[in-house]
Parts: sequence; C-alpha cells; structure tokens
Amino acid sequence: MERLKIGITCYPTLGGSGVVATELGKLLAEKGHQVHFITHSMPFRLGKFHKNIFYHEVEVNDYYVFKYPPYDLSLASKLAQVAKQEELDLLHVHYAIPHAVCALLAKQMVGSHLKVVTTLHGTDITVLAEDESLSDLIRYAINQSDAVTAVSQDLIRETRQLLGIEKPIDLAYNFVDKRVYYPREVTALRKEFAHPDEKILIHISNFRPVKRVMDVVDIFERVHRDIPARLLFVGEGPELSKVLCKVKEFGLQERVTFCGKQDDVAQLLSLADLMLLPSEKESFGLVALEAMACGVPTIASNAGGIPELITHEETGYLADIGDVEQMASYARMLLTNNEMYQRMREACLYRARYTFCNDLITRQYEELYYRVLERPVPEALSAKPLQC
Repeated sequence: MERLKIGITCYPTLGGSGVVATELGKLLAEKGHQVHFITHSMPFRLGKFHKNIFYHEVEVNDYYVFKYPPYDLSLASKLAQVAKQEELDLLHVHYAIPHAVCALLAKQMVGSHLKVVTTLHGTDITVLAEDESLSDLIRYAINQSDAVTAVSQDLIRETRQLLGIEKPIDLAYNFVDKRVYYPREVTALRKEFAHPDEKILIHISNFRPVKRVMDVVDIFERVHRDIPARLLFVGEGPELSKVLCKVKEFGLQERVTFCGKQDDVAQLLSLADLMLLPSEKESFGLVALEAMACGVPTIASNAGGIPELITHEETGYLADIGDVEQMASYARMLLTNNEMYQRMREACLYRARYTFCNDLITRQYEELYYRVLERPVPEALSAKPLQC
C-alpha cells in the first residue's frame, strides 16, 4: 500500500482536539504512514518513541519590534519548511484558526501539490466564528482548504448557519483507541478513593465556564443526600477556585478529590460509576466517549453534539442545560438500580467499540487523504474487513 507523508498541527496541550489529533497520528504511523507533528510543544499524548513519527518544534521569533510574538507567522514558516524538507503530501490541521490559515499560507510558499485538510473541533466555530473580526478569516480558511471535516453533525450545521458555508464538510467523529480505553482491573486502587458501599462520580474538563463545573457540585450534593458517594475532579482551569469554594460551602471537602491534570484517565475512569458532563456547549464530548469505552454511563446536557454520542436511556441520560435537579434524579435512579446499570454499562461498551471504532475512523481519514491527493484508494485499504 502506498504510504503517505502527513504533517499534523494541533494544540498540543490538554484538550479533546489535541488528544484526537495525536491519537490519529499514532494510528496512522502504525499503518506505515510517515507522520510529522508540527507544534509549539510536544503533544502531551505522544509520550514514548514511535516508529514513523517525527516532531518539529515551532520557535517564535522574539525580534524586539514585535509587540506580540508572531506565532502564526512562525508556524506558517515552519509548516512550509517541513513540507519542503520532508516532501509532505498533505497537512492535516486541527482548528480553522490559526492552524488552517497558517497551512494555507505554507501551501502558497510550497506549491499547490501540498494539500490542506482542516478538522473543525468546536470552539473555532461555536465561539470564534461569532466574532465579526474573525468570521471572514474562518470562512476563508474553510473554503480554501482542500477538504474539511467536523466532529459532529451538530457542528456541521452550526458552521453552515454561522458562516454560510456551502462547501462539503465530511463528518468524522472523534474516537478512542480500544487498546487503551477499556474497563481496567482497579479493585485495589478503588479502595484508596471510596469505601465498598460508596459510588464514585467523575468529571473531567479544562474547568472553563462553558463546562458548567459548578453544576457538577450541585448535582453531586443532591446525589449524596440519598446515596453514599464520592466525586473525582480531573483537570484544571479558570473555574477551579470557584469550585473549591463551593465544595467547602457544602461541607463536602472529605467527599471530593481533586486529581489535577492526568494523562492516564482510563485508569481513573475505570474507578468511576458515573460521568457528569453538564456542559453548556460540546461539539462532541470526548470525555464521555472515553468513559463509555470504560463501561461508564454519562449524565449530560442535551447540547451540541452530545446527543450524537450519548443515546438517552441507553448509554446515559440527557437533560436540559442547567437542570441539575433532573440530572441528579437520573443519577440516583441509575445508581440504585443494578439491573438497569449493568444493561447500560454493556450498551456503553458496545457503542464505543462499534460506532466510534478507532480503526473505522482512521480508515475514513486515510480514504479522505487519498481522495484529496487524487490518488486511488489502495486495494488493501478498501478491501480489508474491519475488526472493531
């Protein structure tokens, strides 16, 4: 099978887009493609040495005449440099701005044979596209890309609505690697967090206001009134200090554990009985999929792309944004009905494995790459049956 040379640019720190971009790169490299990460720091999920993966750091020029470091220009220059040096076939960039704009500038420097694939993850549309000073730039980045994907149907709809985009946008759901996300044996570890008769609820995010982390505390406080329970917070962010105050206000300090930023969340998810995701906006909700793959149902807001991931009353429950009473009610109902819980747990495992299969999504991206490059899809790729 013809192997491709692919450049990937993403935000390398914590966040769903960086996670998906890094995991995709690792899977592509396993299949023999040459993958070059071009970012300002090492993607945090990249970790150990991987065959066929290369990292190129973007260094920002601090020339004294610049009031602000020109990261965008440095990135565009680095993308062009690596594309020439490594003879890349395409650049796959995650987020319309600044990454797609920088990739298009690099293409101008390198030549039209270099293709640009842009993946929209959410914030670049749901927040930035509402800013009139940026909307034209985002529209340009999307329209000039050789192909565009988005992580949910809802995000495609919102992109068309906000920006008037008519260009085809491919749906490519987020995914998890089934070799990493599965129910772990954590019996001994669980004893360090909770007593045998206690339930564990978990929330993972970057603690931005859009995540409505204060609602997590409200839901847990209501659940804890009737069910012995513990709450795990994973991540950090601007709302953390407010959450700490609210936990103290409710007198729940002994019941709530703040785990900070964690790489191996599959281990922590396997401890949990329930994921709480009361976000105001989620284009997909990767943490809910990670929980699902570990057999953990989610109570979430009926917002954005979440309903495409969580099937109400089958793999979790959905409630209106801010309806903490309903979310707490769903949590109590599920945590006190073992038969219902086991049925939902099995449904989670099945849906994560067969609907959001990493092999399926990786193949989808490969086929997109060959299409953009106007090359035939290798027979080995199109004929080989998937074993999800």
